[in-house]
Amino acid sequence: MTSHPPLLWRRALAEALGTCLLVAIVVGSGIAAQQLSPSDVGLQLLQNSTATVLGLTVLIVIFGPVSGAHFNPVISLVDWVLGRRNGSGLSPTELCTYVVAQTAGAIGGSVLANTMFEVGTSISGKERATPGHLLGEVVATAGLVLLVFSLAATRRGALAAPAVGAYIGAAYWFTSSTSFANPAVTVGRIFSDTFAGIAPSSTPGFVLAQLMGAALGLGLLLLLFPMGSQVPAGSRAADDVVAPRATDKHA
Repeated sequence: MTSHPPLLWRRALAEALGTCLLVAIVVGSGIAAQQLSPSDVGLQLLQNSTATVLGLTVLIVIFGPVSGAHFNPVISLVDWVLGRRNGSGLSPTELCTYVVAQTAGAIGGSVLANTMFEVGTSISGKERATPGHLLGEVVATAGLVLLVFSLAATRRGALAAPAVGAYIGAAYWFTSSTSFANPAVTVGRIFSDTFAGIAPSSTPGFVLAQLMGAALGLGLLLLLFPMGSQVPAGSRAADDVVAPRATDKHA
């Protein structure tokens, strides 16, 4: 018997749907929070972060067995980088497919949330790119990368859903940027001029900060888990880095 990952189109669909629903949760709960607590920004953030923690945890459980539940280009990118060291990981074609699926899904998630709440899809005017916000994105993304790949390196992938959900929920509060930590989600949030939106002019800085954070997280991973990040080729499938995925078995 040999094991094969699900077909790439199935994994891409899982990444697109998962990222779409993630952004719909973030944007939709932000709109709901504004409507329910119009004069209390702190309560709005609590409502938004709580929905995101719960929703992200569930999405990882649902889609992890298909694609690994990356939902994030920096996670896919770091997986590709690590894979080059041992002959495993995403191929360039798979990496590009994942990133396109994630980005398209994120944009669709904003449109979906806007439509559900009948607010109309429009480009956000919410400027966020202050030095403090950008530093917050570096910290948030570095922590996320270190968390995800340390779990993979130590064979604790079963903890990914609650651990990632908990980290993002905490990072909503301990980072000045409220922890986007995801280039696809950042792009998707451009398309909603609501509580969770981000202006196009702020997006390049956020994405650059996220890439810097990913590099920092990768460096810390290699320092802290040198053996775990150099597992033998084929022993850790690329798609398993967030959540262990199923395999198709063929005789």
